[in-house]
Amino acid sequence: MLNYKKNRFLKYCAVPVLAAVLLGCEDKLNLDNPNAMPTEYYWQTGDDAVAGVNAVYNSLLVDGYYMRMTPILTDVRGDGLYGDSPWLDLNQVGNFTILAVSGPVQWSWAAYYQAVFRANQVIAFVPAIAMDEETKNSVLGEAYFLRGLAYFNLKTNFQKVPLVTEVPEQGEAYPPEDYYPATAEEEAIWQQIADDFSRAQELLGEEPMNGQRGRATKGAATGFLGKTYLYMERWSAAATEFAKLIHGPLNHYSLAENYQDNFSPFVDNNEESLFEVQFSYDAGGNVMNYGGEPNVLWRQVSSVGHTYAMDGYGYSDFLPTRWLYEEFKKEPTQSGGTDPRLFATIASYEPSEGKTTVYNGTPWPHAEDAIYPRKYTNDGFGLDTESHGGVEFSGINYRLMRYADVLLMYAEALNETGQTADAAGYMQQVRDRAGLPDRTGEFAAMSQQQFRDQLAHERSLEFALENIRIHDIVRWGWLYDSEKLAELQERDRDFASWSPGKEYLPIPQTELDVNPNLEPNAAN
Repeated sequence: MLNYKKNRFLKYCAVPVLAAVLLGCEDKLNLDNPNAMPTEYYWQTGDDAVAGVNAVYNSLLVDGYYMRMTPILTDVRGDGLYGDSPWLDLNQVGNFTILAVSGPVQWSWAAYYQAVFRANQVIAFVPAIAMDEETKNSVLGEAYFLRGLAYFNLKTNFQKVPLVTEVPEQGEAYPPEDYYPATAEEEAIWQQIADDFSRAQELLGEEPMNGQRGRATKGAATGFLGKTYLYMERWSAAATEFAKLIHGPLNHYSLAENYQDNFSPFVDNNEESLFEVQFSYDAGGNVMNYGGEPNVLWRQVSSVGHTYAMDGYGYSDFLPTRWLYEEFKKEPTQSGGTDPRLFATIASYEPSEGKTTVYNGTPWPHAEDAIYPRKYTNDGFGLDTESHGGVEFSGINYRLMRYADVLLMYAEALNETGQTADAAGYMQQVRDRAGLPDRTGEFAAMSQQQFRDQLAHERSLEFALENIRIHDIVRWGWLYDSEKLAELQERDRDFASWSPGKEYLPIPQTELDVNPNLEPNAAN
């Protein structure tokens, strides 16, 4: 497994935001760190290149990224989860009233741009290093992939952002005169994301560099390139990329037999996973990896489970909507049972299903009608709690793309190009794993709109609490469709306070205060 902590300090890497570091600084202030290696002396060897790209992966582990805030600030804006936290910011994100001064929102912005800055350095300096060509291609491919991923998160969460793709020339004064980048057009942002994933696809191999699980591969780049085209509504281009993963030449993936294995601490990087962020119970020391510069004492744990876990075992900051729970109950399996994905997603008291205990056999400790998130928690895996020695404690990898998503996105792309009959079988494949009845013929005979509605239902169950739902809602235009909006408001009371533009997180006020070229978005 890739250990993200194996990296060296890189000058400019640690800049947490675009421009706030300059607040209150005069032009003549010397920002050089006398204890840090200057950039021009760092990029010398192949080892420097590998350590440099490892530093980009490290950004995925901080609080603003996948350690906690990116998953939870995304999930709570969907219709499957609502805020129930004493931390007001989390509730306000969920009901679309969050302010631009919010700490969690600033942390996410900072984490994404930290990854961008680090990736930019790899892309800028590694080509000149004399090193093994295959390793160089892998390092560069991973940097393009991680930059594309950061901008994908920036675009889908913040709507419109600056594009920063270069670093200062060696020897150039820092900060450079153009340190205040302007907000880019939305089309330009999408094109940059597509270009980065396309370049990553060209450079990366089918197997991870040095056999280290957790590194990006050609398959991961292909999946995210297809997803980017899907979000751009370039349906045919999206279908072409997904077909590479389903029909070849990259058809190495398959659905895991057990759905819950995709969220298990004991089944990492399985056959269904295209890319996942690597967390560990054991790596590092006793310093939580919330942010700042990594060191040998940093842990490599996730805090998503502790945030989602039920009262008595974690923070219980969010609760599933009753709509999501009932949606799992709508269609029985072929054997007449309940969709098994319910029990991997939501913790509930189900005596008829033999689900009456939690956390290593503890009897259900709450009201019989109470429901809590289970996905990405330790509940059900023989562990006693979400903490260890009073410290938030989860080694569950965060899955960013599964083969199930490839199948359903491919079905969507086919339907949008008028190939509904061909799309039906791919949607049914995902249902087959859940033991649901074969309705391929029925799906094939649907109108394009009927298929869209069915696909939305299938995606709501398969990917509940997986950092996806609000992005689906936004790209499908539901919030600006009065009928769909009414449905969302009925499902989740948080949508009652939504107003146009508030589906995005606001640009942090600290950024707007410092950067005169930065525009507010629709949420500000």
